[in-house]
Amino acid sequence: MLNTLIHGAQTDAPPLIIAPGLFGSARNWTAIAKQLGRQRQVIALDMRNHGDSFWDDDHSYPAMADDIAEVIKAHGGKADVLGHSMGGKTAMMLALNHPDLVRRLIVADIAPKSYEHGDSHGALIEAMQALPLDELDTRSEADRQLGVQIQDPGTRAFLLQSLSLRDGPVHWKFNLRALKDNLPAILNWPETALGATFDGPALFLSGANSHYVAPSDHELIRALFPQAEFVELENAGHWLHAERPREVEAEVAQFLS
Repeated sequence: MLNTLIHGAQTDAPPLIIAPGLFGSARNWTAIAKQLGRQRQVIALDMRNHGDSFWDDDHSYPAMADDIAEVIKAHGGKADVLGHSMGGKTAMMLALNHPDLVRRLIVADIAPKSYEHGDSHGALIEAMQALPLDELDTRSEADRQLGVQIQDPGTRAFLLQSLSLRDGPVHWKFNLRALKDNLPAILNWPETALGATFDGPALFLSGANSHYVAPSDHELIRALFPQAEFVELENAGHWLHAERPREVEAEVAQFLS
């Protein structure tokens, strides 16, 4: 089963599952999970091929949705689910394929459609693969060397959260080969989702400065999620949970209540 970080105690409400995006991890969501965990149990995940979860050549959305279904079944059989980016697509697939397991759905800054920015994600994977891990002793040295190919310090800092300098040789906590091989599928939206709908409550959060969810996508979303509500957060981009965590917490808490 997927690696999980659990915050808060069990209550009468179902747990909240958090599914991170590509290159994300359960630890990236710790601050929000702890805050929301004051009211209910919150279970943050490492997706397959990420963090401390298992590695597999299959990184398809149906497979990842089944991973989360397994976690939900192990924690009572019903959950509210929050997913960001790749995790948001997985959460949507879960709700469409296993509607009986999902009470409420929250999707953060992603739409059920294909995207065309594979070159930028592929460049990040190649930069991580090129890093001479056996020559590294410190995170600052890794940051310096990674900066040759990745100029943005925020992106480097985010990726380096998943560089392990302990527990044996220095290594990435990503299955970079599988992620690279599956990148077209990650950016795509599976045809297997066509024809299904999730009729439960659904909240679609987006950043006002992000281009991942356009107003023209609302009709597409409502075709699959008829009860979809839309909230746009000001001064937030694609990483809205990192840029505006308090606002994300407030919107999520209000929707779940």
